[in-house]
Amino acid sequence: MTSGRGHGAATPNIVNVGYDATNCYVLNAARASLLVDAGWPSTLPDLRYAMKRTDVDLGDIRYLLCTHYHPDHAGLAQELKALGVTLVVLENQYQGIEALRTYMKPEHHYHPITRQGNLDLESIASRAFLLGLGIQGEILLTPGHSDDSVSLVLDGGLAFTGDLPPPGFTVDPDHPVRKSWGLLRAHNVHTAYPGHGPARHLDPRLD
Repeated sequence: MTSGRGHGAATPNIVNVGYDATNCYVLNAARASLLVDAGWPSTLPDLRYAMKRTDVDLGDIRYLLCTHYHPDHAGLAQELKALGVTLVVLENQYQGIEALRTYMKPEHHYHPITRQGNLDLESIASRAFLLGLGIQGEILLTPGHSDDSVSLVLDGGLAFTGDLPPPGFTVDPDHPVRKSWGLLRAHNVHTAYPGHGPARHLDPRLD
C-alpha cells in the first residue's frame, strides 16, 4: 500500500442501494457519505425508493463517484448535482463524460453533465480527500472495461471496481485489465464490489 495513511478513520458502513441490475453503493463514513455510481437517466424515483428501503437518506449524500461514465453508472449524475451532491471527477474521466453525452438520445431524458460544481481530483490526491470524509483508502485508475474506469480501494482490502472484468478475463500481461488487477493486488485487495452482481472474494491463483 502507499504510505501516508491517516489515523482515526473506521471502515465505513457499506449499503447497496442499487436497482435495475446495477449496484450503487453508499459508504456512510464518520464525516460524510459517498455514493459510488448512480443509475440510468430519469430514474431518480427508483434511487430514492432503493435508499428508503435501506434506510439511507438521499439528503445525507455529499459526494458521488462514478466508476465510469456509462449510462447505467452515471446517468443520474447531473440530476444528483442539482440536489446538492458534488460529483468527484478523476483526471481520466472527462473524455468519458463527453462520450456519454453522445450515447444519449432525446427519449432518455438525459441531463448532460457540466463541469460546474464538480470536484476535479487527481488520483494521487484521493487519499487526502477520502480521509476528509472519514474513509481510509484511495481511488485508482483502473482502465480495462473503459479508459475512464476507476476503482475505490479501502485500506481493509475492499474495492469498488465498477465493470472491470474479473481477474481471469485475460492472461495477456500487457492487457489493461491484467494491469489494473495487478495494481489492485498491489493494494492488497481481496474482495471486489462490482457494478453488477454480488461481492466477490478474489482467488489468488488468478494473479
